[in-house]
Amino acid sequence: MPSQSSCPDAELLKSLCEEFKNNNYIDPAAFTNFNVKRGLRNADGTGVVAGVTLVGNVHGYVLNEGEKVPIEGKLTYRGIDVADLVNGFVTENRFGFEETAYLVLIGELPNKSQLEKFTQILGKTRLLPPGFTEDMLIKAPSNNVMNKLARATLALYSYDDNPDDISLENSLAQAMQLIARFPTIISLAYQVKRHYYDNESLVLRYPIPELSTAENILRLSKKYGEYTQEEARLLDLCLVLHVEHGGGNNSAFACRVLSSTCTDTYSAIAAAVGSLKGPRHGGANIKVSHMLDDIKQNVQNWSSDDEVASYLEKIIRKEVGDKSGLVYGMGHAIYTISDPRAVMLKIYARKLAEKNGYINEFNLIESVERLTPEVFARVKGDTKAMCANVDLYSGLVYKMLGIPMELYTPLFATARIVGWMAHRIEELQNGGRIIRPAYKPISHGKCFVPLAER
Repeated sequence: MPSQSSCPDAELLKSLCEEFKNNNYIDPAAFTNFNVKRGLRNADGTGVVAGVTLVGNVHGYVLNEGEKVPIEGKLTYRGIDVADLVNGFVTENRFGFEETAYLVLIGELPNKSQLEKFTQILGKTRLLPPGFTEDMLIKAPSNNVMNKLARATLALYSYDDNPDDISLENSLAQAMQLIARFPTIISLAYQVKRHYYDNESLVLRYPIPELSTAENILRLSKKYGEYTQEEARLLDLCLVLHVEHGGGNNSAFACRVLSSTCTDTYSAIAAAVGSLKGPRHGGANIKVSHMLDDIKQNVQNWSSDDEVASYLEKIIRKEVGDKSGLVYGMGHAIYTISDPRAVMLKIYARKLAEKNGYINEFNLIESVERLTPEVFARVKGDTKAMCANVDLYSGLVYKMLGIPMELYTPLFATARIVGWMAHRIEELQNGGRIIRPAYKPISHGKCFVPLAER
């Protein structure tokens, strides 16, 4: 395992922390007193409108005389309902990620010729630049693939002959390169991680241009590179459902904030990767997996509603689990009655669970989905609408596909790079102003004291 940097002096660090706490406490009342939109949210939980977009839309409630009314969730890419998009390529028994990427990036569904050319470009671009794997992935391995993805994204700047050109033509070229290369980067970064941190043999395969994005991911990341077409189709569906989620999601907004400065593509996308890595965003799927493992270990009868509900109550009361009080995979900032991504993924997850012997685990997850709202209402006295989000089922799907947990969030990024680049290009073409919200200063004036008198 690579050596780690040593920590600062423990006593000094403890002292600095205490001093910081004494000097940096902010009374929560200040946020209310100055009408601060914490998290860029209004008091009713709706998002502060920061822009307009043609890329995608997330719809989960309607406002009726100022009050939020829950409705079935709906996700659209460029105006097309994702459910219709998925039904289209599933019915025709073909992969949909490349078609979806074209739609979200360009704005319209491609015809057959356009799709073939676009797919061919992605296939030819999957190979990483000469020496990149050795210099950027192998020589400085990371135990966290998302960390390595962010670093690799920044490093691609040095391999671009025209990295700072923000013209539409160059931005689209960079977008297609990143869409093609993200699957290769995360797969090889994972293999390097296995070698240096898990003492496994280092196996690096080349991507095959003729294969789909989903097929290449499975071929490059799985130990023996084996997969079935059913598995590839399901992973393809997962990618499609994660491509885009509106300009207000944290990582897309981070990308737009940096893009508004007219910085280069690689800096803006690396920031989005860093955002998605967080457990409150893309890293939530790992939190779900850890929570479900904890439930499975501590609930003897998974089919007992009483036992499952009792343990969920302990989770919400912060008595067990990570003691955050959160039932990960439940609830969403916009969706209320349902998350359309979870609805679609659940259908296909059930089929694979029945076939591969995971039906008991699937039923347990379904119980968590069904019981959490009533347990939450009983414990918290809050009867707001609460639904399962896509993270509740995505982890089980990846597990059934033989995908390691270290790749759950990187797979999210591999799909979302499409949405990020669509939002970046839209910001560059239509934004026109640097994004700069205000913060209210509440510190009191102080006089400078000479060092000898402190």
